[in-house]
Amino acid sequence: MPITLTQHTALITGASRGIGRGIALKLAEQGVKKIAINYKENDAAAEQTALLLKERGAAPLLIKADIGKVADIQRMFETVKSQFGGLDIFVSNARATIATGFYAEPMEISLEAWQATFDTQATEFLVAVRAAVPMMGKNGRIIAITYAPGGQTGSWQPWVAMGSAKAAKEALARYFAVALAQKGITVNIISPGACDDSVLSGLPPQVFQMIKDWHESGWTPMRRLGVPADVGNAVVLLCTDQASFI
Repeated sequence: MPITLTQHTALITGASRGIGRGIALKLAEQGVKKIAINYKENDAAAEQTALLLKERGAAPLLIKADIGKVADIQRMFETVKSQFGGLDIFVSNARATIATGFYAEPMEISLEAWQATFDTQATEFLVAVRAAVPMMGKNGRIIAITYAPGGQTGSWQPWVAMGSAKAAKEALARYFAVALAQKGITVNIISPGACDDSVLSGLPPQVFQMIKDWHESGWTPMRRLGVPADVGNAVVLLCTDQASFI
């Protein structure tokens, strides 16, 4: 079944590198021309993503904004509206960086790091979806990128802030899925597990290697980490007309 998304517009947060970039490139390969790339600070990486999108026939729009700040989120959507006129696909992918201090155990994490993590996940998703919906028509697509395994058992103690924030984001996505269903807008969650070239790449080297070894030894049936293109393919599938009941 051929997939084409030629008349669509998209916004992906945290898309200058890693999973976000992989999503943007896959959407471009399926015909999305107007793609807004949100990033926080890495201008060089954002420009490289823009170049890759142009090579695939897309017209990228770079938007530098901190999705941990409500004012920045609102400005980001205002920019998309003024440049694109509307929005068909919104992918919430960005997250706090390791530098914010979120990678700490429950008895050690600071309240500032805890709040910053929730600001980039649950609060961001609440504010962003509210801004995106008025710009969408029927068949709008909203997708949240999460990482459920990190918070399901509590065993990965330093992941407490991100695991809790991702769990809150997933719960919020379910509420939005019900709230927006009659508008013809679908809301879905993609929880890809451990992926190479993602937030995991910023973990202490020994931790990342341990995760990689787990996967290659059979923790997942394919015996490998996911890659950004895998997540991008899943996003493309959910953006098709055939996925309108998912």
